[in-house]
Amino acid sequence: MRTTKIKIRNLYGIKEYDGDGSSVELRGTNGAGKTSVIDAIRLALTNKSNRDLIVRNGETEGEILIETDNGLRINRKIRTDRSDYKSVKKDGHEVGSPEAFLRDIFTPLQLNPVEFMSWDAKKQNAAILDMIEYPWDMNKIKGWFGEIPSWVNYEQNILSVLNDIQSENGEYFQNRQDINRDIRNKRAFVEEIAAVIPEHYDVEKWEKASTGEIYQKIERIRKENEEIQKAKTLLEGRNNKVRKYEADREIRKAALNTEFGNRKTQIEKDISRLQEQIRALETERDSLEEKLADKLAVVEQEYKANIAQYDAEVEAYSEYRGKEPQDVSLLVKEAEEMERMKSHINEYRRMQGLQQDIRILSENSQHLTSLIEKARSLPGEILTECKIPIKGLSIKDGVPLINGLPISNLSDGEKLDLCIDVAIQKPNGLQLILIDGVEKLSKGLRDALYRKCQAKGLQFIATRTTDDDAFTVVSL
Repeated sequence: MRTTKIKIRNLYGIKEYDGDGSSVELRGTNGAGKTSVIDAIRLALTNKSNRDLIVRNGETEGEILIETDNGLRINRKIRTDRSDYKSVKKDGHEVGSPEAFLRDIFTPLQLNPVEFMSWDAKKQNAAILDMIEYPWDMNKIKGWFGEIPSWVNYEQNILSVLNDIQSENGEYFQNRQDINRDIRNKRAFVEEIAAVIPEHYDVEKWEKASTGEIYQKIERIRKENEEIQKAKTLLEGRNNKVRKYEADREIRKAALNTEFGNRKTQIEKDISRLQEQIRALETERDSLEEKLADKLAVVEQEYKANIAQYDAEVEAYSEYRGKEPQDVSLLVKEAEEMERMKSHINEYRRMQGLQQDIRILSENSQHLTSLIEKARSLPGEILTECKIPIKGLSIKDGVPLINGLPISNLSDGEKLDLCIDVAIQKPNGLQLILIDGVEKLSKGLRDALYRKCQAKGLQFIATRTTDDDAFTVVSL
């Protein structure tokens, strides 16, 4: 779509200007009205102006009219004494939502493509990426990643979106770093635990094992050993005990014989001195034998009772006779080994828990890696499917390259070519380029810019400040 008529009346410093579909360079000194033509066309397309005074001084109405070769007619009248007038018609019919319609037929850079060269790299890259025509929506994002990543600005082009998703500042990358750090820490814990756990450790076996039965067996054996030792001691000491009891008996008997003999002697002495007591003393003497027999009988009975009691005690240990004490050292070692093995159970279970955590974290990390790799591989797939508006365009890590070079590495001529390519993002839109202040470019670059526009079949209107006082329109 090209303009066939441009008519400006009483806008800014312009009294009247008429143009057709030709490409022209507007020449003249500062204040001659060159930029006013550019600003008037911008006003027609955007309904915006950065000037406070739009209607020419002394007038009450200014007008801009643009007609195209496909039946589009844009007419704006700016008035100081009443409401402005606006009409956007296509084939004689008013267009619905005219401002939205106009925004769709041109790009902002068409109004000043050289401005692209002054942008920073980030803005330039975004403009180039925005040129890539690839249909996408939130459903496509969700289909790719199973979700809509929340940290991404979806007002960007799809390649910038994918770059943000896979970037080191993105949550996928950051979460993967956190998970991998957690995996490393848990693996270190597992190695520490594994270093102290015996090789081929069977935790199920040791969890079921019980030292109580072993200790009960040890205690039973120790008790039996005590009984055996006591039986041996009793059996080995019986003769000594019997001899002791015999000695006690003989001593007591000898003592009694001595006691009673001495008494008899004393009595006999007393009889000789005490005749008057003979009868009583003889009676007492006669009874001494009986008393002695009784006492001796008591001693004999005590002896027999002691022997019987001891023999009964010995008999109680007869079952241990001939037995040897058992060695419990192996059982003790078995119990100690079991205790040592059981002491590892909690740490072993903790190690198993850590290993399970590591497996889950590794799966999460791999999933995030797959999402990151997906975001990194998709630009290549997109570039094979989409329409690429710039020759030699490729994408690396979200950065556009022209013939393998970033924009900052391009020559001024290459950047001018790029300016036009970026400006005409809507090939079916208005084929008009506005270039204000081409005197800032060298003659070589200026001519190259014009040739670029002509080669693409674009109509352009450029302004060039000269020393001539007169406003001149030069067709190119």
